[in-house]
Order: sequence, then structure tokens, then C-alpha cells
Amino acid sequence: MSQLFSPISFGPLTLSNRIVVAPMCQYSAEDGRASDWHAMHLGNLAQSGAGLLILEATAVEARGRISWADLGLWDDGTEAALAQVLASVRRWSPMPLGVQLGHAGRKASVNRPWDGGGQLPADDARGWPTVAPSPLPFHAADPAPQELDEAGIAEVVAAFAASAVRAERLGFELIEIHAAHGYLLHQFLSPLSNRRTDGYGGSLPNRLRMLVEVFDAVRAAVSDKVAVGVRISASDWVEGGWDIVQSEALAQVLDARGCNFLHVSSGGLHERQKISVGPGYQVPFAAAIKAKKVRMPVIAVGMITEPEQAESILRHNQADAIALARGILYDPRWPWHAAAALGDSVVPAPQYLRCEPRDARGVFSPR
Repeated sequence: MSQLFSPISFGPLTLSNRIVVAPMCQYSAEDGRASDWHAMHLGNLAQSGAGLLILEATAVEARGRISWADLGLWDDGTEAALAQVLASVRRWSPMPLGVQLGHAGRKASVNRPWDGGGQLPADDARGWPTVAPSPLPFHAADPAPQELDEAGIAEVVAAFAASAVRAERLGFELIEIHAAHGYLLHQFLSPLSNRRTDGYGGSLPNRLRMLVEVFDAVRAAVSDKVAVGVRISASDWVEGGWDIVQSEALAQVLDARGCNFLHVSSGGLHERQKISVGPGYQVPFAAAIKAKKVRMPVIAVGMITEPEQAESILRHNQADAIALARGILYDPRWPWHAAAALGDSVVPAPQYLRCEPRDARGVFSPR
């Protein structure tokens, strides 16, 4: 058997193979509510044969959305809309589902990418004031975000925990905390965006504090049946910013606190980033963290496009699992094709297997 198609466990969750569909923003929600697009998009990916599907960055409060069209899970309305989509997906696929919970911080209140992106002007009814660890905008021309005080930080931590409760109620088997790509938790980690002088800034332990509090709050909010992990950017790709050495230290802190997996990406925090992009360009970050002998599985992601490439990463012990994003949008049956290329087999989510919802949340019961 290939490594790619061998089982792996993220804490309480065991996957049939090591292929993970990474979170991908769809910018197709309505006031945070999942739409028909999500049912179609997720339904397609749930038939891919991957071991796990993680939903896109899902905001824990309305001002935490990246754009006005982002998915959310902060109230009964957003929860009910997502429940309806999940019931449809689960009727036809037993694939394990996870959700990425996040907060955009200073990178919030932007337009959709195909509408030009960029922060919305103050007079745009679809926009809102942003928050951050320090009053430093992402782009110099953007309005400065409001600096969160300690009470505001506590509110955000509580919002993550509340969304986690909703996620478990929806039947998600895994929660990924989004601390990557320049969003709020990453902003607290990096000295380029965090200039605080209180207990949340300055030293590395202080800059880790916000993420650690969120992790602990989410872990405490859900049962031990739910896997909880973190996605990080291992480097800002800017001199003097967050880097692999600090990422290794963070990984060891999270590992000691019972983190079930670490999903290793990079970049997104600063407009001066200079990323050396190429096949598997982020894999060395995952490998460096895995070499620190952390107990939790490490997921590699970023321009991993070929089955042999993915298999080699696993066999050389550079990572424990492989995440795909654009590659699986381009080829939604990538796992099937990878199994054929590696002389292995995958048990697809069977379209012919009838799965009736067990309850209103869409937990399925095959028959």
C-alpha cells in the first residue's frame, strides 16, 4: 500500500487516506449564510475520494469576515443555513467534514477578488471598521484598524468558542483554527503587525498568547470526539517577521497542549513579502516542524500536484498528510487518479449508497 492511501488519525478522527481538501474561500455567502453554491461546490468535493474535506474560512463574528460575501457561523441564522447545506452533502457522501474557523482582523471588509479586492471605502454600505492587535493597516493606503483592548480580545476568544459549539452541533468532526495568511491570529503572532506593549505583544510567549487562548477555549468548548488543530503561516517571507524558528516554537507549545494536527502554509501577512514559489515550495516548512518530533500529524500544502510528489513527501517523512486546494478544483477526482497512478485503490463516497439524514443536522445513517 502507498503511504498516501494509508490511514491516519488526527486525534479522535481516523481518515481512510492522507489526502485533505484544504479550505478555499468561495465568496458566495449571503450575510454569512451558506448558499446553493456551497451545496454544489461541497457536494462535488465530497465525491472526490479524499480522506477529509475542510470547509472554507468561516468567520466567528460578522466583522471577522474577509469580505461581505464570506461564510460565517456566529448566530442561529448562519448555523441553520449551513445545516441545510451539510444535510444535502451528507445524504450522498460519508466523507468526514471539518470547518476552518477564523477572523480576518485588519484584512477584513474587502471586496470579492473578482470585483477587484481591496478594502471597501468607509462610505460603502457593505463594509465595516476592522480590528487588529495594533493600529497598522495591511496596505499603507488603507484606514488604520482599531487596536483591540483586552476586553475586545476576550470577546474574540469567546466568539471562537461559541462558533466551535455550533460546529460540533452541526456534526463537524474536525475544527481547524485559522492562524495563517495574515488574518487576525497571525497578526498577533508576527512582530510586523503586533507592536503591543502589554501581555499580548513584545516577547514570543506574549505574541503566542492570543492563539493559545483561542486554542484552549475551542478545545474546552467541544467534546473529545472532535479533532482540533491549527493552520499557520510558517513564514512571513519578510525579513524581521514571523519565521520558521518561531513556528517551530509555536508547534511545540500547541503539541504540548494537545493539538491534534498542524496545517503548515506561509505568507499573507505583509505586502512586502517575496515568496519563492515552485512545486512543493512550502514542504520544507512542514518538514522542519515535523523534525522537532512533535506528536501531532503535520499537513503539507502548496503546489503539490502530482501523486508521485505527494507520495515522496510522505515516504521521506517530510509530512504526515497532503492538502490540496487549486489542484483538486482543477481535477475534482484527483484522489482516484492518484490511486491509479500509485497502483492503489480508494473507496469513493458512493453515489449509489443511499444515506438518509438521522436528524435535522444531517448526521447520516447509511442503509
